[in-house]
Amino acid sequence: MLILGIESSCDETAAAVVQDGQRLLSNVVNSQIDIHAEYGGVVPEVAARSHLEVVNPVINKALEDAGVTWDDIDAIAVTYAPGLSGSLLIGTIAAKTLAYLHDKPLYPIHHVEAHVYANFITISNTAERKLPTDLEDSDFPSAANQERQLDQLAASGSEKSVDSLSDLLLPKNQPSFPMLALIVSGGHSQLVLFRDHGDYTLLGQTQDDAIGEAFDKVAKIIGLPYPGGPSVAKAAETGDAMRFTFPKARLAGKYDFSFSGLKTAVLRTVQREVGVDFTFPSHELSARVGDELRHDIAASFQRIAIETLVDKAKLAYEEYSPTSVVIAGGVAANQELRRQLSARLPLDIEYAPIQLCTDNAAMIATLGYYRSQIDHPVSPFALEIRPSLSMTIQESVV
Repeated sequence: MLILGIESSCDETAAAVVQDGQRLLSNVVNSQIDIHAEYGGVVPEVAARSHLEVVNPVINKALEDAGVTWDDIDAIAVTYAPGLSGSLLIGTIAAKTLAYLHDKPLYPIHHVEAHVYANFITISNTAERKLPTDLEDSDFPSAANQERQLDQLAASGSEKSVDSLSDLLLPKNQPSFPMLALIVSGGHSQLVLFRDHGDYTLLGQTQDDAIGEAFDKVAKIIGLPYPGGPSVAKAAETGDAMRFTFPKARLAGKYDFSFSGLKTAVLRTVQREVGVDFTFPSHELSARVGDELRHDIAASFQRIAIETLVDKAKLAYEEYSPTSVVIAGGVAANQELRRQLSARLPLDIEYAPIQLCTDNAAMIATLGYYRSQIDHPVSPFALEIRPSLSMTIQESVV
């Protein structure tokens, strides 16, 4: 069964074709990072306009790369929640129109849930998974090579089409249930226990900032470029992670997260280190921060932020004894998170390629396949976007 996935929830316009919820045939992403970097964050109106300009070419490219036509496509899956209203509208309007014109079943997909399903893609279009020979004996071969892939991807420009899918270091096996999922991105930090496809319980979530948002804010404080996640991780490589001891939040919810206090602690520490008081504007601090302090703050912040995630994941693993653990979302690309999780949990964890951690349509198409096995398709005339829909809300969109 071939599923066309369409994703446009934020600042990535993406389309992909996935077969049987496992084999990736194409994956095309048009990124707006260069556009929004000028503003230090995503501008909703600009994002929507960019989606409108490229959505059709991106979809056509995905079909072309997969070597299929509309006659081959069995269904369309599209992100309808959550996300920016204008961005979601462009993707859903395109999907509804195409579903109507080509008489294809249409499945609405929750973006956050879909991130988990990047881990279910285990086969590429052209070849089986192979490790580079120079990395086979490394403790973390996938992480090292994927970091290289990310650098190459960033250097390739704003439009990304994975031409050689065999280069993706995909997991060898799909996750099994019960499955513990740590979903971490710019807008979400959640621990979710999956008993089966479509059957899950939200164990805990952030009570304020998501971890990706905290990375962005800390990056801005110490003068690193947007997006903050990769910038902080890069700066942390040459920093002293033990120089500063930042606090971990104590919350009533056993599996809940909080990162606003950590962000504030970073702000106060930087103010103290550069010799100003708490009234000094945060947006003027970066000019006073030297490279050594910048790198040490980045490393110390990253250590505590990642430990916060892994502490809760380990606690949930011990209580629920899942047979598999996955991480999902943009922050799942963080190598320190992968290192800590692998070191502290007593099971082998296979990680999705970095290219499938950030927003993409492959995860949308993959979840679309599994949803097609348990849900009825929706009418193109009935589907509406839900910009703020939580994973905790189960609803009918028919």
